[in-house]
Amino acid sequence: MDNHRVYKMSFAGIYPLYVKKVEKKGRTKKEVDQVICWLTGHSPATLAKVIAAKTDLETFFAEAPALHPNAALITGVICGVRIEEIEHPLMRQIRYMDKLVDELAKGRPMEKILRTAPSPRSTK
Repeated sequence: MDNHRVYKMSFAGIYPLYVKKVEKKGRTKKEVDQVICWLTGHSPATLAKVIAAKTDLETFFAEAPALHPNAALITGVICGVRIEEIEHPLMRQIRYMDKLVDELAKGRPMEKILRTAPSPRSTK
């Protein structure tokens, strides 16, 4: 599948797959919403509107209020590709979202998924 087809996929079509994936592992729809809202700057209300409007992925990210400044801390491999090596910004954002949902499904603590874990204590 070429990238242009991926960009035109409906977020509303992908979202239930994310929810199903995490619910099978004991996580919740609310947690999916939390990680997507963290990444994109959407509120739960605007996220619901995007889903209802069947917005495509390209528009979803283009109209997102603000990509979280810590999104660049999302690293690793998704679908066999190292995220930090993805050159196209939109594809990287889509893979960030995929990675967050994967981490949620794998049971990772929310503070680590959201890259908000407290910094190590100083050694004074």
